[in-house]
Amino acid sequence: MPMVGRGAFRDPSPGMRRVPPHAWFAVSALFHYLGPAFAVLLFARVDVLGVAWLRIAVAAVALAAWRRPWRVAARIDAAGRRLLLAWGVVLAAMNCCFYEAIDRLALGTVAAVEFLPVVALACLGARTPRNALALALAVPGIYLLTGVHVAGGAAGLAFAAANAALFAAYIVLADRAAKRPGLDGVDALGAAMLVAAVAVTIPAGTSALPALGDPVALAAGAGVGLSSSVIPYVCDQRALALLPRATYSLMVSLLPAIATVVGAVVLTQIPSVRELAGIALVVGGVALHRASEPPPAAAAGLSASRARTRSA
Repeated sequence: MPMVGRGAFRDPSPGMRRVPPHAWFAVSALFHYLGPAFAVLLFARVDVLGVAWLRIAVAAVALAAWRRPWRVAARIDAAGRRLLLAWGVVLAAMNCCFYEAIDRLALGTVAAVEFLPVVALACLGARTPRNALALALAVPGIYLLTGVHVAGGAAGLAFAAANAALFAAYIVLADRAAKRPGLDGVDALGAAMLVAAVAVTIPAGTSALPALGDPVALAAGAGVGLSSSVIPYVCDQRALALLPRATYSLMVSLLPAIATVVGAVVLTQIPSVRELAGIALVVGGVALHRASEPPPAAAAGLSASRARTRSA
């Protein structure tokens, strides 16, 4: 298998190719905020950081039972282990900041702020006038969404900004894992989630203690963990294995729109006219964007692999 660089693609399995990458992303996007919306309802029973701990702990146990990710550490080199360690720490910090933010701000606003650093990743791939126009639509759309419902004050915005920076780091690290030769992205996710479970226990473990004696909170926490971390993160790995990072980064600009809809349905956070205008601009930018072609070497590798698959 050829080495995979920043702009290249690891050859996905035939089973993965049967599912369009946009379908993987759609499932990820829906659950990315559906789970946290239910987590907001859980805040009445469990402290904010306690919910973050439950989410990560449930995801770590589920992925460990499914993938047995400890076997990954024995197969990869030191650089791969450092990648998984960094990814796990980022997952722990990102989830804590995210829940602190949505405890103070509307879900759609946090999602909009979350996108701001990610647009920089999309800019790196905007090498055509069409993609530049796509970004020109998406950025003001995010501006309109960010300017609403900031009653949570400086603390809410600070947590949202920290979450945004960590989310951009998550995309970079998840993309590297998805495209790393000899490493299955979901196995890597399971290993990183074990690291995250250890890391999140330091700031949030004591906050989760009351939930351990509450069967309702435990059941709800399990649902939040599966719907917030297992389903979307697994789908992220499948999408990133098939898409350039710049394309995925711009598609992420759909998340504020999806979060606004989920917030309205689950939390009755009804969007204003300004929010709806921002959503329309974001969706327009995503619709205009086109992925760049893979480098010739990567394209040749994919073509040869597909030819072998057809002839088998």
